[in-house]
Amino acid sequence: MSDTSDGRDTVDKQRRRLIAIVSAAGAATGVACVIPFAASLAPSDRARLAGAPVEVDISSLNYGDIITVEWRGKPVWLLKRNQEMLDTLPQLDSLLEDPKSLRHGDEFTPPYCRNEHRSIKPECLIVISICTHLGCIPSPRLQEGPQPSLPDDWKGGFLCPCHGSKYDLAGRVFLNQPAPDNLQIPPHHYKDDNTVIIGIAPDEKGS
Repeated sequence: MSDTSDGRDTVDKQRRRLIAIVSAAGAATGVACVIPFAASLAPSDRARLAGAPVEVDISSLNYGDIITVEWRGKPVWLLKRNQEMLDTLPQLDSLLEDPKSLRHGDEFTPPYCRNEHRSIKPECLIVISICTHLGCIPSPRLQEGPQPSLPDDWKGGFLCPCHGSKYDLAGRVFLNQPAPDNLQIPPHHYKDDNTVIIGIAPDEKGS
């Protein structure tokens, strides 16, 4: 009886040893597979979360076109404005909450965009498309004239569908709106005439 028990104990020990070896080999293989996979994904994921710059080709952007890109997990609009759109901006100053974009220092409007059109290139508006009221996403309403939820003399701009906040074609909020501030402008600069880098200000591009 004892001989049988000793034999079973020996078999059990060998079996446990074999299972341990196989498990260790499997774990090592799993790690070997995961490391290259993680290495291929981690840099871009980490960069995106950390706010890595985003390069945008605007060569195909026509007047009146608007595109959305993502930077730091936020939607950013790029709107190419024609001269007619730009001409409406100075006409609206008396109707706006902060027409000169002076609030909050450089946080909402960096110095290189603190001008009438709120942009480096007059024709190209670049703003974070998040309403400054409760963080909703406004809708582009670029066409002039009467439209639902908009005044009859609407010159084009953006409307937040949640609580009705209105912004002009420079992302400046109108008076007496739920939103207290203009749309925020992210740091950016132009790599060349057709390429904008979102996430790096002009004075940082050499660093």
